[in-house]
Amino acid sequence: MRAFLLIFIAAIAFASPAAADASARKLDVVATTGMIADAARQVGGEHVRVRALMGPGVDPHAYRQTRSDIVALARADLVLWHGLYLEAQMEDFLRRLENKSKSAGQVVAVAESLPRNLLLAHDSYGDKFDPHVWMDPTLWSRVVLNVRDALIAARPEAATTFRANAQAHLQTLAALAAYAADVLTSVQPESRVLLTAHDAFKYYGAAYGFEVIGIQGISTESEAGLQRISALVGVLVDRNIRAVFVESSVSDRNIRALAEGAGARGHVVTIGGELFSDAMGPDGTYEGTYVGMIDHNVTVIAAALGGKPPEKGMSGLLN
Repeated sequence: MRAFLLIFIAAIAFASPAAADASARKLDVVATTGMIADAARQVGGEHVRVRALMGPGVDPHAYRQTRSDIVALARADLVLWHGLYLEAQMEDFLRRLENKSKSAGQVVAVAESLPRNLLLAHDSYGDKFDPHVWMDPTLWSRVVLNVRDALIAARPEAATTFRANAQAHLQTLAALAAYAADVLTSVQPESRVLLTAHDAFKYYGAAYGFEVIGIQGISTESEAGLQRISALVGVLVDRNIRAVFVESSVSDRNIRALAEGAGARGHVVTIGGELFSDAMGPDGTYEGTYVGMIDHNVTVIAAALGGKPPEKGMSGLLN
């Protein structure tokens, strides 16, 4: 705590541009996840400079802030984090940062205020909710609006631009949701079973009529024992499930153990592809955007489970 305070105070000391220059410079935004950072870029446009703490392949459930993160967060004009216990190892720190912020609204948990009737229960904590709301573009649209409002509060003079950019992005998200619904209906009902490394896809399943099975729970901190693996091998065999999926931010060890266990019982299971669950694709790629991330997931899942998606996805941009 003492180290945190020293770094925080030092960062603030060097992070006070003259008030007269505040409206002319870009708004420095630090987001915890790539999905939130993408929303801030889409809405903020040329008015913002956005940094994501967690890059491709990073697991937000287990991520802990580094010293450079602490400095970046302390110096930011606006900090956007997810909430709903996604950043479990950072939550206490982010709450303290919120309490120490210079002005109300400088540190915002953009998913925390979502209506509770739209959220799914957490499998380990009775007082918490499944945080993976980005898996449903329609639900994620509400988070985009919260990002917009946070940006407006931080830079009121750019409110017109932020509202226009947000509206354009929401139209893209509506098109993405429509594409997902259309493509996933090409998967036969009996094949709509999505088995992945952990329970990150329940909102996806609820939105598009898929049964979702995760080897681990909602948090990757939970462990999958041999009994769980053995039980799921039985599910693969008994229900004739032919494809399972690995995730970019979770070890593929358990998924490959499943496939090998099914093979030992004479049932061939393929790895249907790698999905982006808790992090987006590589920086600078289409899959490194929120739209590209979901387009990739939908297209890969549909193709692996016998559907008929376009080879290059919604806009022909998939690698």
